[in-house]
Amino acid sequence: MILGWPLALLTLATIPVVLGLYLWRERRLRQAPVRHSHIALVRAALGARRRPWTRHLPLAGVLLALLALGVGTARPTVEMTVPQDRTTIMLAIDVSRSMCSIDVDPNRIAAAQSAVREFIDAQPRGTRIGLIAFAGYAEEIAAPTTDKDELRAAVDGLTTGRGTAIGAAILKAVDAIASVNPGVKPIQPGEVPVPDQLEQTEPLAPPADVAPPTAQTIPDIVVLLTDGANTRGVTPVDAAKAAGARGIRVYSIGFGTAEPTRMVCTREQLGADAFAEGGPYGAGDVARFLVVDDATMKAVATATGGTYSPATDRAQLESVLQRLPRQTTLVHEKVEIAPALAALGALLLLGALAVAVRQRRFP
Repeated sequence: MILGWPLALLTLATIPVVLGLYLWRERRLRQAPVRHSHIALVRAALGARRRPWTRHLPLAGVLLALLALGVGTARPTVEMTVPQDRTTIMLAIDVSRSMCSIDVDPNRIAAAQSAVREFIDAQPRGTRIGLIAFAGYAEEIAAPTTDKDELRAAVDGLTTGRGTAIGAAILKAVDAIASVNPGVKPIQPGEVPVPDQLEQTEPLAPPADVAPPTAQTIPDIVVLLTDGANTRGVTPVDAAKAAGARGIRVYSIGFGTAEPTRMVCTREQLGADAFAEGGPYGAGDVARFLVVDDATMKAVATATGGTYSPATDRAQLESVLQRLPRQTTLVHEKVEIAPALAALGALLLLGALAVAVRQRRFP
């Protein structure tokens, strides 16, 4: 326990003063003789309805009230756990064209949409959730909100596109958290290095040893779901280091099998560039870009203090998402308990007064 105003504890000196005055009064009453001509009548008036010690209950209530009020005046703070409904969860969802692969029934994007909807529905009331969709670039399609109808509508409206900008999605998620958490700084210009070659024609080399973050973690997290490898923009590990420096954990999820098959999307799932020529990969590059880059996703999680989880079908994805709330439910925070002590002191005083009035009416 930490005291914000330790000198206020001097008010506790009133406790021995009150106790001393009470004892002095009791001694005076015992010494004063009682003169009455009819002793039997006095005994009948006193009665035997309560034990002798019960007459001291009002004093005990007053002393405990003074103790609670005195400690509360010192503004004590204690470290407590904070429930998850004070968390902001940013869901960054890969909507690259590879999410049309039917190695997951009915296809990857439909399975992901179903699992994400269930995850949103399962969150406690008050939890803020935001959505980032990323293909060739990252876009915030739902700012952090508690409106589940708005979130479900955003998930239902996902369409696919060319490219996979995983690093940009992490940075966009950090900025979204910064917009609702004043303690988080947005990404600064030049903070994250931008590669000379924005388009990557080959998967990134496996990242070197990545150290865990040194910053204290915060309740806000990023859930990154991808089915492939970064193909353009900042590298995922560089973006993850920026998130880790702010205490934001990234829980990365690799979705899909190691044997991608043909891609079949509905008209609603196809984006505006569905029939455009070019793009970061062609038919010959499917095996390289449609399989999750496990090494990079593990490094992203390590750099932020999060975890990496693979999921090869919808059931596994739902299971991974269901475990996330338990990983982020309890966080430590310093809470001032002075208001609670003040309320306790007031209740004790009222209780002491009620007991004193009752004893005077019914000796």
